[in-house]
Amino acid sequence: MGLRENAAKAAGRDVPVEEKHDTAADVAPDLTEPDLGDLSKDAESTSAVIAWSRVMGEVRAIAKSERFDGGRAGRFNFRGIETALNSFGPACRKHGVLVIQHRVETQYRDISTSSGGKMRECTALVTFRIYGPDGSHFESQAAGEASDSGGRSTPKAQSIALRTLLINNGLVPTEDRDADAVHFERAENPLRPLAAYRDEVLEQEPSKGRMAQILHELRQQRRVGELITNENGDEESIGDFILRKGNERGFAGGGQ
Repeated sequence: MGLRENAAKAAGRDVPVEEKHDTAADVAPDLTEPDLGDLSKDAESTSAVIAWSRVMGEVRAIAKSERFDGGRAGRFNFRGIETALNSFGPACRKHGVLVIQHRVETQYRDISTSSGGKMRECTALVTFRIYGPDGSHFESQAAGEASDSGGRSTPKAQSIALRTLLINNGLVPTEDRDADAVHFERAENPLRPLAAYRDEVLEQEPSKGRMAQILHELRQQRRVGELITNENGDEESIGDFILRKGNERGFAGGGQ
């Protein structure tokens, strides 16, 4: 019995025979919200934990009815955020459950694709509060990661975190290859040439903060001891060069 049949049974009505399907894969995603009925009589005194367990009782399965065709990346079915919301939304409203985004912690980085494109990647750790009808709540965290060439990586990452929270906390099996129906191949980010750092220091006269950032990058790459040809035509380690130029410009500690 699928989600529509379960929803109809909970609402006390039948599903016409012609609307039934043998498997969930036979149907495109149905985003028409099912009517699961009104709040139960004891709703106001029900705790968050009990109310959430009743939501779990309503949502027994979510079909992998959305299709991704990524060419070389392959083809597969997945469950997206809209399907998850359409499954959990009616059940949460029926049992007086609120799923509230409480805190978001994000990290960003710029990445390149194999085709040479640039994208912004966001990793979001979202803390949710799940409230019951009696006002009690419990917290749960979920992470989401998404990339976008525009300004949508943050909301996409938060949507993925919400979908993950609903599926995992509802004990509904998840699709680990679902990347919000977007797939790309990452290219390795090449190291910046040492000569480019040298030219930036000589030609752009960067601030003390930027000099410190350059040193930090080189230390992370373990290249501060590698040699360059300085402005005098002599060989000098890139680390010593940056410190020397910083001292010449009056930066205490050479910009460290």
